[in-house]
Amino acid sequence: MPVIEVNNVSKEFKVLQRPKGVLPSLKSLFHRSYTKKRAVDGISFSINQGEVVGYLGLNGSGKSTTIKMLTGILVPTTGTVLINGKEPFNNRQENAKKIGVVFGQRSQLYWSLPMEETFDLYRKIYKVDVKKFEKNKEYLVDMLDMKQFLRTPVRQLSLGQRMRAELVVALLHDPDILYLDEPTIGLDIFTKQKIREFIRELKCTRKTTIILTTHDMDDIEETCDRIITIDNGCKIYDGDLQEFKDAYSYGHTLIIDFQDEQEKEFDSRLKLVNKEGNQIQFSFDKREIAIAEVISSITQKYEIKDLSIIEPKIEDAIRQLLSK
Repeated sequence: MPVIEVNNVSKEFKVLQRPKGVLPSLKSLFHRSYTKKRAVDGISFSINQGEVVGYLGLNGSGKSTTIKMLTGILVPTTGTVLINGKEPFNNRQENAKKIGVVFGQRSQLYWSLPMEETFDLYRKIYKVDVKKFEKNKEYLVDMLDMKQFLRTPVRQLSLGQRMRAELVVALLHDPDILYLDEPTIGLDIFTKQKIREFIRELKCTRKTTIILTTHDMDDIEETCDRIITIDNGCKIYDGDLQEFKDAYSYGHTLIIDFQDEQEKEFDSRLKLVNKEGNQIQFSFDKREIAIAEVISSITQKYEIKDLSIIEPKIEDAIRQLLSK
């Protein structure tokens, strides 16, 4: 049974129309007019336990609105959202015990308290058993390498240290589901890598279900097997990450440095991208010609100095999909 079920969900907002000019503005104080904006439009998907799913889309596409409906902050205009078989909005307290949330640009830490005291405060809020709390805290602190600054007030922490603390707070009560919204925004490459490794560890050892929204495609590449893409509130893709790249990107890139510049003939399935001196760059679709066949067909006919193959990029695939 899926832990998250979204069935034909739409969400509309009333938007106040603000007229131009002094007199129309004064009139609008007494007679207001509104238009309806549909932020999410008929979305359906289900997510099983232990899946790590990237939820992607441009700014304003409806990602945050969807997450707010999943957490119970918003109620759908139409359709149903079920978390572990229950509607989150109508079971907010029970749902809150089963989920953890990290918003990259919104902190849930207490500015003047050391992190350790903040953790104790959240233990009381979630009513976590002391033994379970200590076990979770030790595991999370160790995984995120935080022991050296546990007694440091939050206001003195770096952004990367604070983000690690946000993750601990979100997971102290051992939730079934974790929602991550831009968890690596503004972080250095080392902290980003630590958080990505941590997400993979959660998936493997705790079977935590994770929904990740981010504009950093390396987060998606390194943690997710599946992505859901939305545009203007509508779902436009739901499936395997590699299949998505294969279907919508320009394919694999092959770069070859030959020993000489003599004229050469290549398989018609290799598309010339660039030629500069002894170096030639091709693109190809591995569904049309296997990587092993590409390499074999070239190395048997010509002498080469170097050869490299670049995987399709998820940014290219998303750009292709959204431009259709």
